[in-house]
Amino acid sequence: MLSTATLRVLLCLAEKDIDFELINVDLASGEHKKPHILSRSPYGQIPAFEDGEVKLFESRAISQYVSRKYAGKGTDLINNDPNKAAMESVWMEVESHKFDPVTMKLAWELCMKRFLFGQNGDEDVVNAEAKRLESVLDVYETRLAKSKYLGGDSFSLADLHHAPMVKFLMDTQMRQVFDARPFVSAWVADILNRPACVKVYGVPAY
Repeated sequence: MLSTATLRVLLCLAEKDIDFELINVDLASGEHKKPHILSRSPYGQIPAFEDGEVKLFESRAISQYVSRKYAGKGTDLINNDPNKAAMESVWMEVESHKFDPVTMKLAWELCMKRFLFGQNGDEDVVNAEAKRLESVLDVYETRLAKSKYLGGDSFSLADLHHAPMVKFLMDTQMRQVFDARPFVSAWVADILNRPACVKVYGVPAY
């Protein structure tokens, strides 16, 4: 599965130990642009999510809904303390606005171009984005030197939201960028070896 957004939701459901039905959408045939998908996800993107009368799109919103709706089941992924929850929210925003844009470009050049089109990535783009990733992870290293997880002392959505893209990049030369930062490297090993991650990927992810 190449959809990091879908994997983000699957990891959340696994952490919460919730049974669900996964319905595959044929992107190659353009099924995601058909009315039955657009009625659930108006931008024609995956995943779309239904829980009774609740219909959601956008993976980060889905994971937050699941975490709140099923609080007390499985792993608590959002803190009830407002100060701690605020720090988790900060790092969820960092993932969305700082980490994801650069890692998406790297994943496209290093993984998806080859898998989808049999093409090599653009070396100049990879080098430029690798430098951006280094700058982003320098901030993570400082944070993780003070805290086991990004949001605080316990695993939360702030960490979970990173896991799919981190997993992609561990299978590329970008792994050395993570490994060069000891606190980041320890955090990566932690989040990718969680039972939920192993369950979703079917094998140890790291």
